[in-house]
Order: sequence, then structure tokens, then C-alpha cells
Amino acid sequence: MDNLMQRALGPGWAQLPLALQAHYLQGPDGVAVDRGHMDVSYPRFMQPALSVLRWVGALVPRRGAQVATTVLRRAATGRLHWQRTLTFADGEVVHFNSAWEPGPHGSVIEFVNPLLGLEMKPFVEGAQLRYEGLRFVLRLGGRLFTLPEWLLGHTTIVEEAVDDTHFRMDFRMTHPVAGEVFRYAGVFAAGVSDSQ
Repeated sequence: MDNLMQRALGPGWAQLPLALQAHYLQGPDGVAVDRGHMDVSYPRFMQPALSVLRWVGALVPRRGAQVATTVLRRAATGRLHWQRTLTFADGEVVHFNSAWEPGPHGSVIEFVNPLLGLEMKPFVEGAQLRYEGLRFVLRLGGRLFTLPEWLLGHTTIVEEAVDDTHFRMDFRMTHPVAGEVFRYAGVFAAGVSDSQ
């Protein structure tokens, strides 16, 4: 059964290493889990902005190294739902949830709430899956309005296999004036059992 990422990548899907394919496939019940650790970093001046963005469901408003992270993926009604749970060393738990849906021309749009989304274009380059942020969008009345890049920044994601069952991911948001304003990156075991 194909999924949102297979449709977006087309023939490029077959070029992905096994660990990256496992990252996007769901089990028979439509659910899969990735487990790993992430580093979350951003400059101190971003804390107020990240606190506001967190209020609308976007990003993670706390720095940390090797933060235990579980990512549950569920396919439903043509969308791919992501439930991310980050557990910091002091026990604080932060959730970051979103839903991906197909965009135009092979893009995907990740909505962090019903209104705010990020349109990205996935493509395969060598053995890497890369995403280029196209625009942030605001959905009002069924229409998408572009938010200027200078407001939030430009996003990129790079995913690559470590071996047949693990992958590395690196998400960065770079502002045209302020430079890199947010990054999270880590290594995950792809598609593990929810009981593991």
C-alpha cells in the first residue's frame, strides 16, 4: 500500500535506503513508532519567539542534548499524523504534534494546527532524503496564504540512513538576517514496535 511520501517522491521512493523507507511506512494498523535521541538548539534571543510559537503548537521551546524522543506516526484520511514526545533529563515532557497532507506538485504541507503550516518539497539526493522549505502558509477559509520567509526563516531537513534500521535527521530553520534560529537533529531506530 502506498503512502503520502511514496506519492510525493514517485520513482525516488525506490532509491531510499531501507531505514528511510521504514521511517515512512506504517504497520498493518496504520501506526509505526521511531525511537531515538535528539539535540535541540537555538540562540538565546529566540526563547520569546519559540514560547509564542509553542502556544500555536510549533517547534520545541527548550534546549537539550540527547533528549529521549519517541515519534508515533499514524496514517488516516490521506494525512500522516506525527506525535513527537521529548523527555528531557529532568523528566519534563514536551509534545510536538503535526499532520502532513499532500501539497501541489509533489510537495507536502505540515500543519502544526488547523491554520499554520509549512510547505516542503521532498527529493532524493544520493542516499539522502532532503526537504526544502517552500513557504509557510496560513489556511483561512480553505485558501492558503503565504507568510513571508523573513518572518520565520527558511527550513531544510536532511535524513540519511545510518544502517538498515537506523537513520539520522537534521532539521534547521535559518533566518535571512539572524542566521540559524532553530535546529533539532538526532538518530532514530525506524519503525520499532510500540512496546519496545
